[in-house]
Amino acid sequence: MLKHIVISGLVSMCGLVHAEEVGSVDTAFQLIGPDHKIVVEAFDDPAVSGVSCYISRAKTGGISGAVGLAKDPSRFSVACRQVGPIRFLHPIPKQEEVFKQSASFIFKHVRVVRIADAKRSTLVYLTYSDKVIDGSPDNSLTAVPVSGQAIPVK
Repeated sequence: MLKHIVISGLVSMCGLVHAEEVGSVDTAFQLIGPDHKIVVEAFDDPAVSGVSCYISRAKTGGISGAVGLAKDPSRFSVACRQVGPIRFLHPIPKQEEVFKQSASFIFKHVRVVRIADAKRSTLVYLTYSDKVIDGSPDNSLTAVPVSGQAIPVK
């Protein structure tokens, strides 16, 4: 069991793509350690050039947040937009995880899954969190239309 936990932790640190923080706002003052805040991060879809996604999520401050032991709340939002010509770098799966980031020491992650809706020529992005024992039903959804070309689905 310990081996599984250690491997899960190492895999989660690698991540699929890394998000870049583009801004944040404080939501609650903490006397010791950083304040609680909402962070806005951006990442580019690793298989679809011309699509960028923005995630907003709550980050817990205080002492536990400062040392990386805090469990962040499962409240987040995602917005993906076309930021340039859309090009598919290779055929994409119908459904694929494109982003994963830790939301607690080891056991909780924020995830973004891309779902290709070829019938409607749309890329759908779903964000949610999971935990080893119990995930959260909180989620957010966004869609990017792909016009002038077919989505190459594997």
